[in-house]
Amino acid sequence: MPDFPSTAQPEGALIVNADDWGRNRRTTQPILDCLRKGSVSAVSAMVFMEDSERAAAVARESKVDAGLHLNLTAAFSGAAVPQPLADRQGRIASYLLRHRLARVLFHPALVNCFEYVVQAQLDEYERLYGRMPERIDGHHHMHLCANVLFGGLLPPGTVVRRNFSFQAGEKSRWNRYYRGMIDRNLSRRYRLVDFLFSLAPLEPSDRLQRILAVARNRSVELETHPVNSAEYEFLMKGEFERRLGDLTIASRFSLPTNLTSPIREYLK
Repeated sequence: MPDFPSTAQPEGALIVNADDWGRNRRTTQPILDCLRKGSVSAVSAMVFMEDSERAAAVARESKVDAGLHLNLTAAFSGAAVPQPLADRQGRIASYLLRHRLARVLFHPALVNCFEYVVQAQLDEYERLYGRMPERIDGHHHMHLCANVLFGGLLPPGTVVRRNFSFQAGEKSRWNRYYRGMIDRNLSRRYRLVDFLFSLAPLEPSDRLQRILAVARNRSVELETHPVNSAEYEFLMKGEFERRLGDLTIASRFSLPTNLTSPIREYLK
């Protein structure tokens, strides 16, 4: 069971959030299907991508709850990406994808590139959606890289995706320590859910049941990628609804008003 403090019972929330909205039509359409089905609460939208303009129009018309999916590593595929932006993002991607530890190391020579690329995406999101993003996460979770976090590049007070939550023993002590340190740093400037899990893997089945049990009392974001056929079928063909039982999916990405400390561990 999760390790909760002995305080008044907090309000739970299950938020099912689909990543990569607007990347291309092949990615956007299955997400839209899940939104219409009611198995997805919200989306994380990419800008400067092939389907960004159309996806934003759909989101505005259908009142889709869309945050910004900050993209530092996948080449922009939009029709009119400014060359200076593409060049700077290319430099960042080359660095972040070069080795596994690049995201945890602050690169002083790339400070201006990071500032430019992050601000350009914030501005483009505002142009497409008519407002600044109320929440931000990142493609491959690169919004948590050192240059973004320690550069203070995300607007304070927004909802920012935390690190994944794991069961005891799933990650090394160093890995868990680092993730905890980053989450504590995040909580000083941003709003966080209590737990973040991915929908995949779908087996063993008791994994999802433990996650759903947590969501009855805590705020849980469940990250999904409906472009993956297994996740799409699970969300669309009734199995997810069956697993939920009487647990309700949040209608939008909204944190409970009585949210307690955002720093939690997921324990057996």
